[in-house]
Amino acid sequence: MIKNVTVIGSGTMGNGIAHTFAQNGYNVNLVDVNSQALEKALLTIEKNLDRQLSKGIISEAVKISTLKNITTHTDIKSAVTNADLVVEAATENIDLKLKIFKEVDEHSPATAILASNTSSISITKIASVTARPDKVIGMHFMNPVPVMKLVEVIRGYATSDAVTETIMDLSRKLEKAPVEVNDYPGFVANRILMPMINEAIYTLYEGVAGVDEIDTVMKLGMAHPMGPLQLADFIGLDVCLAIMHVLYDGFGNQKYAPCPLLVNMVTAGSKGVKSGSGFYDYSNGTKELVVAAKFKKVK
Repeated sequence: MIKNVTVIGSGTMGNGIAHTFAQNGYNVNLVDVNSQALEKALLTIEKNLDRQLSKGIISEAVKISTLKNITTHTDIKSAVTNADLVVEAATENIDLKLKIFKEVDEHSPATAILASNTSSISITKIASVTARPDKVIGMHFMNPVPVMKLVEVIRGYATSDAVTETIMDLSRKLEKAPVEVNDYPGFVANRILMPMINEAIYTLYEGVAGVDEIDTVMKLGMAHPMGPLQLADFIGLDVCLAIMHVLYDGFGNQKYAPCPLLVNMVTAGSKGVKSGSGFYDYSNGTKELVVAAKFKKVK
């Protein structure tokens, strides 16, 4: 039975995952090497709880219990000692993830399930550095985690049926909609989404249409709630680029080659919302869409 959950990484996904487990009554250890990042994460969780409270989604008592269920740590060893489940939500960097999983495997109970929130990195590869590949699985939550229903549950080559069913059932207890997929580059979500985003960037790069025009076509013509360029900004252009590299390296197919414009933007530090500018300018927040100066049409 899963009761104690350790979440590694307190960024956007990590604090959202911690929030979701804590709100559903689980004891959560939230880990980050940076104590300031942990403080920021707790403030974000409280702000998001206040938003839920104002909308009548939760009660004041649920808010208080959720915050009480979260304990912060800057040391992985102490945070995983009594874990039934560890969910890694660190940066999308394979070397970092392998290092984390080696350490978690060494210090967590032998019965603990080890999950990664990776959006594209091979679960089989991650499992290979542990002594329990049958207990390693992917739990790919969507952003924002407390709101989005989907959890992509990724089976590595050695992931057991029992562990898969446990995580599927756990996801339902979190009031999520789990979908089981197999471990191939990009899984399902990003194998389909990222080439679309990359093609939208190519469409801009080749001068077919502007930022606003591309996003408008996809919103009004395809009923997408957000255009692909705006979505790329919210995901993080650096994350989009990393996933395109995983797809390109994994399949060896030219159709997954990242657009040169995407590469240049990330190299220049233009990463979307997180950097304040991408295809749109976020100097005044994310509520109003303002095309970045770089892409504004000269009249």
